[in-house]
Amino acid sequence: MFKMQVPATSANLGAGFDALGLALNYYNYIEMEESDTIDIESLDGLDVPRDKQNLIYISANDLFKVCGKKLDGLKIRQTSNIPMTRGLGSSSACIIAGLLGANTILGNPLTIDDLVDLAAQIEGHPDNTAPALLGGIVTAVFDGKKVHWVKQEVYTKLKFVAIIPDFELKTEQARACIPKEVSHKDAVYNLSRAALFSASLLTGKFENLRTAVHDKLHQPYRMKLIPNAREVFDIAYNHGAYGAYISGAGPTIMAIVDEENTYFAGKVKFSLDNAGLKNWNVKEFRIDNQGAKII
Repeated sequence: MFKMQVPATSANLGAGFDALGLALNYYNYIEMEESDTIDIESLDGLDVPRDKQNLIYISANDLFKVCGKKLDGLKIRQTSNIPMTRGLGSSSACIIAGLLGANTILGNPLTIDDLVDLAAQIEGHPDNTAPALLGGIVTAVFDGKKVHWVKQEVYTKLKFVAIIPDFELKTEQARACIPKEVSHKDAVYNLSRAALFSASLLTGKFENLRTAVHDKLHQPYRMKLIPNAREVFDIAYNHGAYGAYISGAGPTIMAIVDEENTYFAGKVKFSLDNAGLKNWNVKEFRIDNQGAKII
């Protein structure tokens, strides 16, 4: 049995809807080996499917099918630190674990590009799956069959501070609230800011991030599904965040903070408690530049 480490991810990064994502140093751990039966157990007590409906198993089985192989069963032991349906890539971590594990069992017949493509086909978009596999910050375009991606390792003096509520927001609900068409003006607004985000993050012009995370494609609509979201944004900015955005489909709000802002997380938690938002937790992360790996 071998063990895998798969990072959490934060997608969209404001204006980069379905195109930008980054990996965080917060991990799910999955142990796996081939078996004659399906034997799945959650080591942290989380209620997960223990049959063929388990997303790790589904993804592994998809890879076996692509390779023309039959999967009789798997022994899976999973420790799920990444909270589910919070906008931190929990489903993508399962998909990547299944693909990486199955590819390892078969002797790595698929390339990294193959795995990126297959993960996007399973998930429907690559903004979480690609950074979960690759690490760093990833810009990706999925044309329905192939993902065109660029990974950049990021070594900055930044922290990514997740402000996580105790309620869920399912991706299906978060996507259903987004309009099917947008104006040309709004499209240009987002394109310019998504480009500004990547360039500013990688060149150290962090003062641009507050403008770069502004968005008109998804955040204004998803804000309505996240009670007290505007107040949480204000708290983050009041304590010196460079930028704040809805992570993935939400409801987690991610703040981008200078590493020298030592007590940011504690100050935010104190302000949340004083505002009657004690159900929000605060976790501090860095960018993971390695992505999923066998450990």
